[in-house]
Amino acid sequence: MEGFDNIVSVQWLQANLGQPNLVVLDATIARVAGKQSNSETQQIPNARFFDIKKDFSDVLADFPSTIPSELQFEESAQELGINKTSFIVVYDSKGIYSSPRAWWLFKTFGHANVAVLDGGLPEWETHQFKTEQCIENKKLTGDFKAKYNPNNVVYFESLEAIGKDSEFKIIDARSQDRFTSKVAEPRAGLRSGTIPNSVNLPFTALLDGKTFKPQKDWEALFDNVAQSNQQLVFTCGSGITASVLSLAATILGYNNSVYDGSWTEYGSLIK
Repeated sequence: MEGFDNIVSVQWLQANLGQPNLVVLDATIARVAGKQSNSETQQIPNARFFDIKKDFSDVLADFPSTIPSELQFEESAQELGINKTSFIVVYDSKGIYSSPRAWWLFKTFGHANVAVLDGGLPEWETHQFKTEQCIENKKLTGDFKAKYNPNNVVYFESLEAIGKDSEFKIIDARSQDRFTSKVAEPRAGLRSGTIPNSVNLPFTALLDGKTFKPQKDWEALFDNVAQSNQQLVFTCGSGITASVLSLAATILGYNNSVYDGSWTEYGSLIK
């Protein structure tokens, strides 16, 4: 599909909404059980709800947003009507927050044709493009097949060795105040702190309000924290905003992965 890449503009999406293989997913994280989005009542026409916290997480795991099994991801994607030939655009109601997590999950389970909508629903509404009431859009079961890519994911057991290896760089996407323990973690009972030998690059540094800054600005930010030949490992609170950095690093050509448990797991297991 012409013009389709890891990030697409709202203008691109508006012009291509009628493409037969295009699927639009709302990856907003719901704050209230049973609600499709945080506070929004509107969605992009024909959007389908990508439930990060339920259908696309291991809900039996000890920590939030844990990556699902290959089978769970495949079945949940099929239920959303995702096909092998689908071109997927994901967005969220904050602009750029949880949609890159959906992008990362699709990449991790072998689907290349997925992009994040720059600016998400706020940018769409700024341009006064058409919306509809949040509804469950009916769809046929898809033929999506998942193939897990272990290179995209880092687990707790590997972190100690990674932190001591100069070929790796652990980069934390949390705010500077959380990284330096000036403010408490938002998750109740979770201690403050950082993973040893990690550095801080808040995901918001890549943004200009609700949308991404130009890629040349990203280059300077990454140059300040890592070398081009290093394998980057991204972490945050629970693996959501680490995916924002993964998206940018992938576009810039860095080999990278996400520590899925992030600080919620590390801070709970290491006292």
